[in-house]
Amino acid sequence: MKSRAKSAKVAKPAKPTLEDQQARMREVLRILDREYPEAECSLSYSDPFQLLVATILSAQCTDERVNKTTPALFAKYPTPQTMARAPLRDLEKLVQPTGFFRSKAKSIQATSKSLMELHNGKVPQSLEALVKLRGVGRKTANVVLGVAYGVPGLVVDTHVGRISRRLDFTRHLDPVKIEHELMEIVPREQWTHYAHLMISHGRAICTARKAYCGSCPISHLCPKIGVPEEQRQATLASSAQAE
Repeated sequence: MKSRAKSAKVAKPAKPTLEDQQARMREVLRILDREYPEAECSLSYSDPFQLLVATILSAQCTDERVNKTTPALFAKYPTPQTMARAPLRDLEKLVQPTGFFRSKAKSIQATSKSLMELHNGKVPQSLEALVKLRGVGRKTANVVLGVAYGVPGLVVDTHVGRISRRLDFTRHLDPVKIEHELMEIVPREQWTHYAHLMISHGRAICTARKAYCGSCPISHLCPKIGVPEEQRQATLASSAQAE
């Protein structure tokens, strides 16, 4: 009678501890900080109000396009007071290049009115107050807090979400859940800078269309979650040739 070979059980890799994730995050930040020393907010602005408006306009639009649009807008309506009183049709025409211009024009005007009526024309410095403004979600609020006021805020845009998942720092798709999970892993003083580094890395190497793992300085720290198998194999091949 033939004996049946017992199938070997493959042990699942142990889930990394929070301390392990924090240590790996520190190394990722150290390397990317060296790779992108100029990483910072790419929106052009001269005060917190202009940054707030520019960030609202950046939804579903590139920062480059926003920066080409805002000079004419701010030249004509530089303050919450002037923007609150602007003809809506004029605002729509000025912000049209950023897309969804009717909705965005209404948002920046309504927000300007709220700033005048509720905050003495000043952009508030709390997340709770900012997210009550029209067109302002947690992402926009954290941009303003971190960049304009130096208050740590963890911005989660498409780059941050995509790369954080590839690095296996999160498995979530919801930006709020990603934000809260990363807040436990990223050092608080680095919350704002983390987004700038992820955005720079996402534009240069870890793009949405293709992850250029062979050129990635943190490839050895990355499990490449969600990266197509052919790209993973190409990375392994290039690493073997380098050895």
